Amino acid sequence: MSIVQANGLSVHVEQLSPSEVVTGIAPGAYDTAPTAVLIHGMASDTLASWYLTLAHPLAAAGLRVIMYDLRGHGHSERPPAGYTLDDFVDDLAALLVSLDVTGPVHLLGNSFGGTIAFGYAARHPERVGAIAGIESCPPTTMWFERVLKQLDSAAAYLPREHALAEIRAERGEQAGRRARLARDVLAGTSLVRDLPASRLPPEERIAAVGCPTLWVYGGDSAVVELAPEVRRLLPEARIVTVPNQRHSVLVDQPGVVRDIILSWLRRDCALPSSRPDVGVSLRAGQDQPSAP
Repeated sequence: MSIVQANGLSVHVEQLSPSEVVTGIAPGAYDTAPTAVLIHGMASDTLASWYLTLAHPLAAAGLRVIMYDLRGHGHSERPPAGYTLDDFVDDLAALLVSLDVTGPVHLLGNSFGGTIAFGYAARHPERVGAIAGIESCPPTTMWFERVLKQLDSAAAYLPREHALAEIRAERGEQAGRRARLARDVLAGTSLVRDLPASRLPPEERIAAVGCPTLWVYGGDSAVVELAPEVRRLLPEARIVTVPNQRHSVLVDQPGVVRDIILSWLRRDCALPSSRPDVGVSLRAGQDQPSAP
């Protein structure tokens, strides 16, 4: 586990390079590889959702992969306050400086992670090469209203005595663990109070982000209702709906999401489909990664 100081916080970071997961790489083959930063969702999520799904395939495709736990989440420091969108964007900006990431980055965000990614792009458009949001939306008033409604509901329900047991019985052990994570974050921070006070970028700044963008939705998720809003603001965006999937499509269908994202990166973002000096087999033990 790696801890990096960024924006005055101790931030848990995990990184993967192509040389760590692919056999037969020639020296210097990926010296100019683009960097992908994977940003997880709010309250019930951590970087593990990326580590166990797309991190290794993205590194195998030739990307330097960076994952981190948001402030208050996972193994990162949990300050009692400071949870507006600007705080999360400031953390990302400082983290990239701490890790000496200089070129344009590909930002991939799950749920609210995609909103953080777009918030960063609205502020630093020259630093972003591409954005992929899974079950997400740019930082619009419509999206924030939905997020805040869900957080308020979770903050009211999760502290109840039998809430976690009820969730485990209805949805399984994994859902119970995620609910416990959300309960701890909501109880230990001012997230529910701070996020509504976020300063959102004006729509014209969102629309001015010119890099390629991809938005992936579960067909049975309520978030897919925001696809027309994304299309209105970003007419050139690619939008893909995965049938019969809900908000947890990244975790439930990692192979499908992987294929969608890699195809988009190759088609729209100039990621090479292969390199002649690189073997295609994963290093032993990397095809079934364990959580960091």
